[in-house]
Amino acid sequence: MADAQSTPKYRSWVLSSLSDRTSVSVLGAIGIVAVACVLLNQLPESSAFHVPTYMISLFGKYLCYAVLALSVDLVWGYCGILSLGHGAFFALGGYAMGMYLMRQIGDRGVYGHPILPDFMVFLNWEELPWYWMGFDIFPFAMLMVVLAPGILAFVFGWFAFRSRVTGVYLSIITQAMTYALMLAFFQNDMGFGGNNGLTDFKDLLGFDLRSDGVRNWLFLSSAAVLAIGYVLCRLVTTSRMGKVLVAIRDAESRARFLGYRVEYYKLFVFTMSAMLAGVAGALYVPQVGIINPGEFAPLISIEIVIWVALGGRGFLYGAIVGALVVNIAKSYFTVAFPEIWLFFLGGLFVLVTLFMPRGIVGLIGDMVRAGLGSMKGNTGRRAEAMGGGDD
Repeated sequence: MADAQSTPKYRSWVLSSLSDRTSVSVLGAIGIVAVACVLLNQLPESSAFHVPTYMISLFGKYLCYAVLALSVDLVWGYCGILSLGHGAFFALGGYAMGMYLMRQIGDRGVYGHPILPDFMVFLNWEELPWYWMGFDIFPFAMLMVVLAPGILAFVFGWFAFRSRVTGVYLSIITQAMTYALMLAFFQNDMGFGGNNGLTDFKDLLGFDLRSDGVRNWLFLSSAAVLAIGYVLCRLVTTSRMGKVLVAIRDAESRARFLGYRVEYYKLFVFTMSAMLAGVAGALYVPQVGIINPGEFAPLISIEIVIWVALGGRGFLYGAIVGALVVNIAKSYFTVAFPEIWLFFLGGLFVLVTLFMPRGIVGLIGDMVRAGLGSMKGNTGRRAEAMGGGDD
């Protein structure tokens, strides 16, 4: 009886969470842009509206970064956990996908070994390590894409949150975690390609990765994951759990005093965020064509935080906007101003910090509210003037 009564309430909550104008606009924009890019790619190359295939892959990479920024905003913007180690979860998901792609090469590698990847043959490995077993099966590899970062986040969070490590101390140990992983993956005897990483991928599910069709499919998959990730994060943040997360962010001690098991809420959202970052990494690798230990670099995790801060922390769509704006600007500045592009990026962040503390979407929201307030004020004054004339 209770389940029957709760089901309509659950459906009503889901529909109300996704039917607001913001969610509809975000999901609509993602869908329209994704479909438009693929359709424009089908036009003849001589057309002025043709989108080349390399741009499709580049846009797909941006969408993967947007998913990664979304995962960071979930824990930082709504729970107050400033993670400087989300690059590690992103890289683990990427390595899981890379291991699957390496197993698909088979005897088409440089050394022609049917099982061992080229770098293992070069290093005189005699057999495949046990932790590479099963990665020739796509469902198993996709399971590892979410399990590897999820388990790491769960174990890390279990000890950190139960020990009540918070604030800058938590940020430091998340950064230490990703730095330790970077050093480990740089070692040749770890079995992950050392500093060269994993590359020279051939195909995915039997389809050539260099073909236009596969690149379009990966781009659409990235857009779909971004939309699904936004929906999942939106459902969490608009639920009762989301209200508790915000309470933990604003006053953790008070939330704990009221009887909430704060560490469990943190552990759930941190693990979910890590899994989402892992999926982003898995989609990133086949579109870029390589995964190496550089993805674990702490600087990358710090840059992700900049994306979220620029777009607007605490606005899920703000994280998406920030990731897209920064990376598009980065691509432009590295070509137009290769020697000073870092100064442009740093200056952009300083300007946002000083003049847009709530990010781009926060500033736009303030301007819209100010404009609406001015319109209401003018309407009220005109009404008063008309009323005064009648008297």
